[in-house]
Amino acid sequence: MSQTEKRPKRSFSGLPFYLVLIVVLIVASYFFLNGSTAKSTSLSEALNMIQNKEVMKEDVVLNGNTLSFKYLDTETGKKREVSKKVPYDSEDHVLTILMEAQAEGSIDKFEYKQPTDVSAIMSGVMIVLMVAAMVFFVWINFTRNAGDGRNAMNFGRSKAKLHDPSKNKVTFADVAGADEEKEELTEVVDFLKNPKKYSALGAKIPKGILLHGAPGTGKTLLAKAVAGEAGVPFFSISGSDFVEMFVGVGASRVRDLFDNAKKNSPCIVFIDEIDAVGRHRGAGMGGGHDEREQTLNQLLVEMDGFGPNEGVIVIAATNRIDILDPALLRPGRFDRRVAVSRPDIKGRAEILKVHAKNKPFEDDVDLKEIAKITPGYTGADLANLLNEAALLAARRNAKKISKADVSEAVFKVMIGPEKKSRVMSDKEKRLTAFHEAGHAIILRTVSETDHVERVSIIPAGGAGGYTAHKPDEDIYYTTRKQLIDNIMISLGGRGAEEIILGEISTGASSDLQHCNSIAREMITRYGMSEQFPNVVFDDDDEVFIGKSYGHTRVYSEESAAKIDSEISEIIRAAYADVLRILNEKMDILNAVAHRLLEKEKIEGAEFEEIYNNPGMVSLTASSETESDASENAGGENSADSVASGEADGTVSGSSEDFVPSSFGDLSGSAGSGDGLLFGDEGENKKPGED
Repeated sequence: MSQTEKRPKRSFSGLPFYLVLIVVLIVASYFFLNGSTAKSTSLSEALNMIQNKEVMKEDVVLNGNTLSFKYLDTETGKKREVSKKVPYDSEDHVLTILMEAQAEGSIDKFEYKQPTDVSAIMSGVMIVLMVAAMVFFVWINFTRNAGDGRNAMNFGRSKAKLHDPSKNKVTFADVAGADEEKEELTEVVDFLKNPKKYSALGAKIPKGILLHGAPGTGKTLLAKAVAGEAGVPFFSISGSDFVEMFVGVGASRVRDLFDNAKKNSPCIVFIDEIDAVGRHRGAGMGGGHDEREQTLNQLLVEMDGFGPNEGVIVIAATNRIDILDPALLRPGRFDRRVAVSRPDIKGRAEILKVHAKNKPFEDDVDLKEIAKITPGYTGADLANLLNEAALLAARRNAKKISKADVSEAVFKVMIGPEKKSRVMSDKEKRLTAFHEAGHAIILRTVSETDHVERVSIIPAGGAGGYTAHKPDEDIYYTTRKQLIDNIMISLGGRGAEEIILGEISTGASSDLQHCNSIAREMITRYGMSEQFPNVVFDDDDEVFIGKSYGHTRVYSEESAAKIDSEISEIIRAAYADVLRILNEKMDILNAVAHRLLEKEKIEGAEFEEIYNNPGMVSLTASSETESDASENAGGENSADSVASGEADGTVSGSSEDFVPSSFGDLSGSAGSGDGLLFGDEGENKKPGED
């Protein structure tokens, strides 16, 4: 039977028997070695009784290491017997006391018998039996745990789980939003079903298929679907399961895995997170003798060791194809690479249909609309989104999921739950309101792709306020103008603070980091520099242990100074445009901020109405705002605002930014421009990414 096959659970009904047996042996040995007494009497008390003439003079016997005698109980008038074990090193002392007692007349005589070997032999036998029973008990547990992989003697065996093909119900019908990926894998299924069809034509099916893409895109699900469609055994293991602290264990587990796979062919071997064991060799901390490298070497040998038509196909998944060893990716090992990208709007709608099968929705819920507002979401993100919506509906004791539940779930997944109980001072609320209004107005004015979805000053997650926006369609490429626009959107909050309050706060710290990141990538990665047009300075700026320990700058100090100067100029020019736009739209800025202070949250439709008709908002405090602005221009009150922001993290850090990811890679997949949030402090993230 294969090591990876499921074993029937064995009963532990015999466990109490072994425990009782050990207890009985311990008790028996205790009484045998220490003897039993009719009355609890210590050895010293027994000797005192002999010396004080309290015993029957003729009934004293020292038999080896056992002293026994009789005495008359004065209370009952009956004879009682005392038997006491004498320590082996005290026999001579006891014998001397008995001889002195006889000489003094305390006893008439005593009988002394030489110790026999039987007592010592029996003592040894009892000890051996106890040890044997304990060893037997441990051995029983080892054999019982062997099938579960918990046996220490089995650490060299594979930890792969074998999934029964009759129980694998996952098929391509369960995989939505990945039509091209399924096409790539269809012929693998056909080969497993009809291998003679390919061998007759001399065709060789790929030995290995590498699925790579962002986390949550469905790589593992695709591998299970291939096995389910073909109806063959499915071995699954994680790359980290190969490597242990013992040298050679990883290589042994690789050999055992492929031995079992060949015995169960045709089958599929799925290695998840293969980058844990397949990283680039040569730069690891352990050098050429590193345990991880030995495991990788064995994996390379095994993938070369079986023929193309043996029926064993290796499918691996990774999020970091860029760090895999080139030998692993060459033809003959992983012949085919399938990029599993984030789904587009059509794919997201199909995925939502799959996850919405067992959930009741109100009539106003449109899955296509949900797909529109979730660009960049993976299948795992969408599943989590609908689950959160169901939880919100259950919280209000509803029988169906409403559109409001889904909308709220989108923001909860992006930002976190709202913290309405958090106390903010009036100054902090006012600062946050103008900050978020600045983001929203610049976004509405300059962006050609996104529109405002919600503006809020309610603390949520680690945020004190946020401006959520979504693109009108999936973005595949980003132009220079769009990148500049995004820099301006990030600076909108800082600009509003400076214009209205006459002072700036720490609330825009992450906005500034984001601006610098975009500007630097424009110059060093995308060739959008005026001084260095079409020149790329950074080939790969990521550092990863196992491939490279540091990043070597490939340009001179003079070029570095020019790059820094151009980055500063891009941000300076963008900020000047932000201040100009906000000054031109001062009435809109005041109206949006005033409505935020009233309601704390503005949805996209209401924001659009205010933007087009700012007079609809009654500015009861507008004169106060203007006077404050003029006073703060001279520096008055601004220090208090900044101080309060530093004392309370809600102003200095009011949100985690969700910004268009296309800043990082212009050749990204559909939906990579999934920017959905501008806040005040945090790390730039995509929805669902860690």
